[in-house]
Amino acid sequence: NEGQQLEEEIYDIAQRGRIRVVGPNCLGIQNPITGLNATFANNLARPGNVAFISQSGAMCTSILDWSLQANVGFSAFVSIGSMMDVSWGDIIYYLGDDPNTKAIAIYMESIGDARSFMSAASEVAMTKPIIVIKPGRTSQAAKAAASHTGSLAGSDDVLEAAFKRSGVLRVNKIRDVFEIVELLGKQPRPSGKYLTILTNAGGPGVISTDALIESGGQLAWLSQDTMDKLNEILPSHWSHANPIDILGDATWERYAKAVEIAAENPYSDGILIILTPQSMTDPTKTAEAIANVAKKINKPILASWMGGQTVTEGRAILDAAGIPTYDYPDSAAENFTYMYQLSVNLAQLYETPRWCADLHPSTAVVDTIIATAQSQGRVILTELESKRLLSCYSIPTPAIIHCRTAEEAALAASSIGFPVVVKLHSETITHKSDVGGVKLNLNSPEQVRDAFNEIQQGVEKDDFFGVTVQPMLDTTAPDAFELIIGSSLDAQFGPVMLFGLGGTLVEVFQDSSIALPPLNSNLAHLMMKNTKIYQALKGIRGRKPADIAAIEKLIVNFSHLVMDKWMFIKEVEINPLLATPDSVIALDARVILHDSNNMMEVDDDEVSTQTQIIRPAIRPYPAQYEQHWLTKKGRVLLIRAIMPEDEPLVVDFHKRISEESVYTRWMSNLKYDERASHSRLIRVCHVDYDRDIALVALDEESCAGNKCKLVAAARLTKVHGKNVAEYSVLVEDEWQGEGVGGKLLMELIKHGETDGLDGIEGIVLPTNRAMIHTAEKMGFESVYDKELNVVKQYYSYKEAAQNCTETPPKEDYQLRRFTCPINI
Repeated sequence: NEGQQLEEEIYDIAQRGRIRVVGPNCLGIQNPITGLNATFANNLARPGNVAFISQSGAMCTSILDWSLQANVGFSAFVSIGSMMDVSWGDIIYYLGDDPNTKAIAIYMESIGDARSFMSAASEVAMTKPIIVIKPGRTSQAAKAAASHTGSLAGSDDVLEAAFKRSGVLRVNKIRDVFEIVELLGKQPRPSGKYLTILTNAGGPGVISTDALIESGGQLAWLSQDTMDKLNEILPSHWSHANPIDILGDATWERYAKAVEIAAENPYSDGILIILTPQSMTDPTKTAEAIANVAKKINKPILASWMGGQTVTEGRAILDAAGIPTYDYPDSAAENFTYMYQLSVNLAQLYETPRWCADLHPSTAVVDTIIATAQSQGRVILTELESKRLLSCYSIPTPAIIHCRTAEEAALAASSIGFPVVVKLHSETITHKSDVGGVKLNLNSPEQVRDAFNEIQQGVEKDDFFGVTVQPMLDTTAPDAFELIIGSSLDAQFGPVMLFGLGGTLVEVFQDSSIALPPLNSNLAHLMMKNTKIYQALKGIRGRKPADIAAIEKLIVNFSHLVMDKWMFIKEVEINPLLATPDSVIALDARVILHDSNNMMEVDDDEVSTQTQIIRPAIRPYPAQYEQHWLTKKGRVLLIRAIMPEDEPLVVDFHKRISEESVYTRWMSNLKYDERASHSRLIRVCHVDYDRDIALVALDEESCAGNKCKLVAAARLTKVHGKNVAEYSVLVEDEWQGEGVGGKLLMELIKHGETDGLDGIEGIVLPTNRAMIHTAEKMGFESVYDKELNVVKQYYSYKEAAQNCTETPPKEDYQLRRFTCPINI
């Protein structure tokens, strides 16, 4: 249409001029810190430390008007519109680097480039909380949002999983966004979900308990020591439980002592103090006492001073002391749970699933199975093919024999041993039970023959390719559980995994959780914990617990399968997955492939008449780059990708870097305190292996003593709007001259080639002759910029391929993997 054509013309013009465009269909942008108002709103927001981004211009004007009355300030106020150019990821990266922004609040209707959002959010959320309100939980709201933004609205459950995995906190109400930002600015995050509620009235305690439980929190258990101490200071008819009801005649002294005791309870992660105005309770003095006690407590404290004019002064005292106050205690309880959920989400950022680290799938067998189906024009694998594929990824399956006649089936059953299961073997029908294609608990050859004939007669001739015979496993045993694990393609996030209660009534019970692959054992366990069946799997009412560790391992192996073959597999499902105290086994499986005659890989919201294959939203840890390498002096280095837990190693690394090396790398005298600050290194060490790849070299000798020493680091960062990346290398002074920098640069070139880059850029000082010489030997072109007094370098993969020779360099056998040999 005309509007889309105009957008494309604007984008082309902007790209040629290297101009970034916010919008269209937006209000504009404001920077209250500098006084910039590039919107058509009449007023400029007050300065503050929270950035607000909205996809809705009307929401912006409403929030702006409210903020002026409520005296709330912003560091940035952005209406992002339909994101023709600048996306969520771009804005989040920018605000992550903005020193005036301490937190980011977002009103989102569609996510756009999912991988860009997750990359930016997971990096920035490490240092600045990102709070999102995303409408569209219901199908009707999602439809309205899609109509509003003109963008495809993906599954809300998938989006929820993506937020959690990227360290983002999602809230339900607009009010929650700003309350949580305030709370996080005043109180520490809780280490757990267990809250102590202390009140002078029973009713508010009950209401806040409901809100706490319904939002995912739990009441803290009162230890015996806590009970004994409370009994000493409280009247005999106090509640003797949590919520701690200290009664309506509570004085400020009773409040203060009770809070001190409750804070010492090792089973409590936070305290909610509720006060209702009663004749014996002074709201102001109580607030003063709580403010003093809070100075000695390192757990989050929230308060609800209920009432009006009577409690106004007390609220002001608490606010001044950094204790957030709420009109109603249920809101406070919900916000405590939000804080806990944020802690859980941020913990997921430190999980770095490795690429098939302990798994060696039979790739040739898998590829043969897929290629055979594709050559026959099929997208559905048979059960036999599906189970063979699963077996290649160490997912246990029962013995299975394919039979084309009733007699073959009877003989197969006798060899397996009765009882057996006979199932339809078809290349066109996936849900066999819907057509009577599953016969259970057969105990004789005669029953097997009859089952074969019944199945054959129940389907069309073209759908019948014989049957499979398998041992009958008891799914009704007291300690057996039927589970489901599967993967399907989301329109925005690519492959998405599901785990939960399985069997024939899976759609009825709908007890499942969703996660984005890849997964490690911790993430797999968290996926299990997010289901109701998990409590039963741990053992309940006399039932033995299932083999939780085996289920975890199976989920991880399944995620490797999904990540390994996402280009070919559209859907894969195991249902039921039988879990017992001793084992897990895939009783039934189905795999649906992409149509090989009509496929197209897409990275974002591209529209095509072809089948779209969306790339996974998360890249796994690239374990394939791990290697031992010998320097020119014969010292052994371990080279691998950086991980979040490397931060202490990087701090120590910067202690050993000379001022000359610092100036050569950053072209300025960047001080140690700035280079090694936690706020900086937490982002340096946490990379998404997509926009950024960072490699580190560790002294192997030091690692043998469990005190690894990092001696060099290199990074490749993609440049926006261009299919190129910028490189940087830093080597400890003691290790310079041994070829370490050149080796790391080689690996970056290899990564860029695998990633399909056109080239690599670099900027170095003219005095850094060693790096210039090394890069030029590898094929970089160097151009001196007299005005800036720097050397600009560029490596072209196209030119490297044209100049390629057949003979690999003798110096490094690993270079056989490169497009073109590199001598150093």
